[in-house]
Amino acid sequence: MPLESMRQLAEHFFSAIERGDLEAVRNIYAHDAIIWHNTDNASVTAEENLEALDSFITNIPERHYTRRRLDVFEGGFVEQHLLKAKLKSGKEVSLAACVVCKVREGKITRLDEYFDSAALAAWR
Repeated sequence: MPLESMRQLAEHFFSAIERGDLEAVRNIYAHDAIIWHNTDNASVTAEENLEALDSFITNIPERHYTRRRLDVFEGGFVEQHLLKAKLKSGKEVSLAACVVCKVREGKITRLDEYFDSAALAAWR
């Protein structure tokens, strides 16, 4: 996959999450994609991740990725960003994260997300 196409895929992925477009996210994941988070060391399927994203989108109606630093390479991409969000209560929160993705045939096959779980205390 050309690097510019990889960049567009990554940007489309995060933009879909910002918009709350789960169908677009579903179409970016490979059917057998694995999603892993450092906070619980558990791997989930794309469908399980989409269920979690649905809850996230419902409970966090406003979300934007800022301070985005995207690096693409043959076979995937890495994005470091600051997620800024507004909870249903109106409270503004943020979370710094790093996402590492493996991509095959234009689909994310593996996503590893790293963030400090202590920062989520402010989200409650």
